[in-house]
Amino acid sequence: MSQVSPPIVIGHRGVPGHRLEHTRPSYELAIEQGCDYIEPDVVASKDGVLVVRHENEIGGTTDVAEHKEFADRKVMKFVDGVPRTGWFTEDFTIAELKTLRVRERLPQLRPQNIALARTEQILTFDEVLDIAEEGSRGRPNPVGVYVETKHPTYFSRLRLDLNDLLIANLERRGVNHSGAKIVIQSMETGNLRALRDRTSLTLIQLIDRKGAPYDFIAARDPRTYRSMRKRAELTKIAAYADGIGPNKSRVIRRDVRARLAGQTKLVGRAHDLGLLVHIWTMRNENNFLPTELRLSRDKAAYGDAVGEYLAFFDAGVDGVFSDFTQTAVQARELWLSRQ
Repeated sequence: MSQVSPPIVIGHRGVPGHRLEHTRPSYELAIEQGCDYIEPDVVASKDGVLVVRHENEIGGTTDVAEHKEFADRKVMKFVDGVPRTGWFTEDFTIAELKTLRVRERLPQLRPQNIALARTEQILTFDEVLDIAEEGSRGRPNPVGVYVETKHPTYFSRLRLDLNDLLIANLERRGVNHSGAKIVIQSMETGNLRALRDRTSLTLIQLIDRKGAPYDFIAARDPRTYRSMRKRAELTKIAAYADGIGPNKSRVIRRDVRARLAGQTKLVGRAHDLGLLVHIWTMRNENNFLPTELRLSRDKAAYGDAVGEYLAFFDAGVDGVFSDFTQTAVQARELWLSRQ
């Protein structure tokens, strides 16, 4: 009987189910609970520093609105063709961003994190690399960093090329080589293609549930995320990427009642081409679970998240992005014990 390779656990923005996302305590808790990778999203500051935020609009995740000195920075912009009003990282220097404090992005679902507001700064990508290095001490396997470049086409048009900034950062740290435990992911395709000639690190093509990569939209390419799950498009992805990161509904579909409704052929197709499959995002709250695994009508209460993990591990995924590292690790241990 062949040995089963354990799926990896990626601490999605740390452990945002218990700490403010993308903060030092969040990443440190993910490491403490046994994740294999911590996952930062990176955008750019005005002076070309990679900063860690879910989006470049920071009104919803920081106290910037309370800073009178930045009141005139509130603007409306089109980000990937979508109008957004607020404050944007590219309009602030890193020194200015460091004066802000972080707050909970989903207060209705994660009220336990509301009291943590104003306790943590915005991190830089460099600081996340430091956290991973510190967390690797004394561990048999080092903690990896699984970084997502956000809105690369948008930032490139602002002359803030995320590829250039990322490669320069990795080179400066001496981790732009195949032995480094760094993974680069993107919702777009063009920046990953361009990165292939600049790095031997693992590259992952993200695939959303709907819509299309913005670089396709900008180029008036009719392909969508839906079409990217087909064998012909997966073959193209395999030419520049090492794996795919699909929305979990692309691996196990849901029916009209939001119940799990059977595996798709995506994992098999990807594996046939030598592609890894890392799904997102696994969460404990009833709000995000299939209906048969919800344990109450309270959207913020926890349901049978382990049951969902087991279904996806059975489907053959190679890794999971999780907002609750401890639950993911426990589910993996249970699944491995059954193999």
